[in-house]
Amino acid sequence: MIALWIAAALIVASLLAATWRIVVGPDDTNRTVAADLLFFAVIALIALAGVGSGATGTFDLVLVASLIGFLSAVSLARALTRGRR
Repeated sequence: MIALWIAAALIVASLLAATWRIVVGPDDTNRTVAADLLFFAVIALIALAGVGSGATGTFDLVLVASLIGFLSAVSLARALTRGRR
């Protein structure tokens, strides 16, 4: 149980760092990467809550949210490069 609290504290620290990078990021690419980190850190907190409570439905939510996050990261990268390969 202590490991869950330590993991949650580290994830919250990454949430704060990502939020700071979104606020003061020098350009759009830094903000995009920070938003991606923020999204996946929230998913990690949801997964930790599911492990702590023993709820099995949480993992379906984490799987779907991860797929959506991956697709949004790809589409944002495509939009930032304006379709160039």
